[in-house]
Amino acid sequence: MPIHHHRISSRLLVGNPLGDPAERDLHVWVPPDYDGRPLPALLAVTGFTGTGAMLFNADPLGEDLGRRLERLVGTGACPPCLVAAADCFTRVGGNQYINSTATGPWEDHLLTELLPFVAERYPVTRWGVFGKSSGGYGAMVLGLRHPDVFAALADHSGDAGFELCYMPDFCEALDAWRAAGGPAAWLDRFWADPNRRRTKHMKPLNALAMSAHYSPDPSSPHLGIEFPFDLDTGEFRPAVWARWREHDPTVMIPRLADNARRLRLIYIDCGTKDEYALIWGARTKAAKLRAAGVEPVYEEFDDGHMNVAYRYDASLPRLVKAIS
Repeated sequence: MPIHHHRISSRLLVGNPLGDPAERDLHVWVPPDYDGRPLPALLAVTGFTGTGAMLFNADPLGEDLGRRLERLVGTGACPPCLVAAADCFTRVGGNQYINSTATGPWEDHLLTELLPFVAERYPVTRWGVFGKSSGGYGAMVLGLRHPDVFAALADHSGDAGFELCYMPDFCEALDAWRAAGGPAAWLDRFWADPNRRRTKHMKPLNALAMSAHYSPDPSSPHLGIEFPFDLDTGEFRPAVWARWREHDPTVMIPRLADNARRLRLIYIDCGTKDEYALIWGARTKAAKLRAAGVEPVYEEFDDGHMNVAYRYDASLPRLVKAIS
């Protein structure tokens, strides 16, 4: 299968607050008959707890991304393209693909290190970006903020409508952090557990990661993070939540409407049975875009949040055609 593995030594990620490796994996899919000609390229950013290499894992009950692309390009459903799958995994379980003093300058890493690294080795005509869940969030935010870099985006089940998708996690998270002696102690226990996929870990990990991305505070003794709920009393902290809302795509879209109008395609979809209530954020994003004079390609489908990679059949051909 035409997947090239590279290692990137990042200058920007050296000494990051979480102690994550500055040397990262990069997987680049190229068409089977690739001869070095310039092609449109897609940046693939993954969901929470994921990394780029996982997109190409063999799936006996479906298709990995490589085989899916091979089929789509081979049948003519999708024009030839390159796909660069980034490794942005962190000690807090994932990435929202934005800069944060609590996690590191990941947005800058992608824009100023990873994309140029790819373009130096594979001639790129134009970039698009896609992802699912946290990756969908990353695709939406990167596209909205950087229309000079990304000409189109596809957001599958991306984080949005923060009150509905994130707040429900905090009751269990606060209990878990209190029992462990605080978020930092909880994170140490999480990494000491040989089974880090226990259901009980997911809400505390997600709440910790999102706090690290949306409300970092270098002066905080708690991993350099300010939390939207008081860690001792559980009292809601509106001022911190206001910082989170500034990162919510439903709030960002009106502010970045001019950028949205520059994009060749904004594709959004979500399952009507999404377990994280992301269908409401998806509907709001589409409505806010329409109010700004942008008509997204918006689709809903009868499924939940997990195991919906088959939706790439709907987005990737549109995305590549838009940037070709």
